[in-house]
Amino acid sequence: MKFHAPLVKGTLVKRYKRFMADVTLEDGSTVTAHCANSGSMLSVNEPGAEVWISPAANPDRKLKWTWELIRIGKTLVGINTALPNAIVAEAIEKGKIPELAGYESLRREVKYGKNSRIDILLEDPEKGLCYVEIKNVTMRRNLKDGPLEFPDGVTSRGAKHLVELADMVAEGHRAVMLYLVQRGDGERFEIAADIDPAYAEGLTEARGKGIEVLCYRCKVTSKDIAVSEPVPVTE
Repeated sequence: MKFHAPLVKGTLVKRYKRFMADVTLEDGSTVTAHCANSGSMLSVNEPGAEVWISPAANPDRKLKWTWELIRIGKTLVGINTALPNAIVAEAIEKGKIPELAGYESLRREVKYGKNSRIDILLEDPEKGLCYVEIKNVTMRRNLKDGPLEFPDGVTSRGAKHLVELADMVAEGHRAVMLYLVQRGDGERFEIAADIDPAYAEGLTEARGKGIEVLCYRCKVTSKDIAVSEPVPVTE
């Protein structure tokens, strides 16, 4: 997935009010960018770090910039949680996720369950339906040898999605929980049970009911973000 316009390099001053971030540009000016990430952003929220922002596609938008990337150590990390669905859809259509290949059609944001929307619904006359829920992964607390982790905060919404995916399996459909890692480092993925034990327990229960778990990482550059390879999941 290519960015809609060239990104602009800057330095993070601070993130605040969840959805705002001040960024100092290379010319010395400071702008306020929209932060499309409602999580805690633990491990990817370091003042003074190199960041990349995109100009707003809508000229009438109040905040004229969107925070897209941050460099942690040598690694660029994509923090925009509005992008994963498009990144995964593109990867499926290009055959980069073999476990989700072979379906006749792909639809996004389809209503299902109890007043929810599934990120991606795959449909095929022979394979049937496959419900794919996508979670964005940015956290890596130990850069030396630690795992990639999710969630970075308590997520009751995420726990609700696990229950509804399990309901789809009970109805005879396929359901997949896909964790998309928007960074190129880390050798394995695991659930941060110390941060949200209820979510960790919910995922274990959901897997026992037939939900499949996949984790794929992305190659992240200042020009584009694309799925690159699977990441082992620690059970």
